[in-house]
Amino acid sequence: MPAVFVHGIPDTHHVWDDLFGHLTSTDVSAPALPGFGIPRPEGFTATKEEYVNWIIARLEEIGSPVDLVGHDWGSALTARVASLRPDLVRTWAGGDAAISPAFDWSPLSEIWQTPGLGEQWMAELDPSAFSTQLQGDGVPIRRADEIVSRMDDTMKDSMLRLVRSGVHTGAEWQPGLADITSPSLVFWGREDQYQPVEHAEALAKNVRATNLVLLDSGHWPHLQQPRELAAALTQHWESVPA
Repeated sequence: MPAVFVHGIPDTHHVWDDLFGHLTSTDVSAPALPGFGIPRPEGFTATKEEYVNWIIARLEEIGSPVDLVGHDWGSALTARVASLRPDLVRTWAGGDAAISPAFDWSPLSEIWQTPGLGEQWMAELDPSAFSTQLQGDGVPIRRADEIVSRMDDTMKDSMLRLVRSGVHTGAEWQPGLADITSPSLVFWGREDQYQPVEHAEALAKNVRATNLVLLDSGHWPHLQQPRELAAALTQHWESVPA
């Protein structure tokens, strides 16, 4: 079965490269969200709803239900896709993204959500310092440097547009989680600095997950524990009849 992986922010599709090396399945893809390493189509305003519709269009092109995986904003977006178009999703897996009105955004997210402050943060970004911060969060040094090197002006603007459209994501999208019918797996880093692990159980309950996997990592388990997450995903997929 095809598996489709959707990245979050400040990542690009390359964030899945390490995990792909530990999967036995070769029918996997990680599309680059518009504005994240690729141009945005004309008129695309990079809101969460537009990204959901963009993902739906990509899945429709595949033509058969997929094993859908997302992390961070990619998790929220794919959960929304699974709730709106269950016909396109054989299984869903996602993590490190609370979808709850009780979630308090991190200080960094609040800066990005604030007009003026977000633009100032992006303009003054010190690549070396931000890479060091990501490394402190557990991201391997090579991957941290790569993440920061890909943050061009289009990506920075896309990030700000996405997070500002998503201030009330928990209140808007949590009710729809009950409409997810595909077998679901929730994964989470135990030491997630941005999305506290206590939100993992709530998400798992809301999507009626068949399994909740907590990994010894921070916010990026697919970079810090790729082998373990790949094993959990493989088991999840194999537990569902083709």
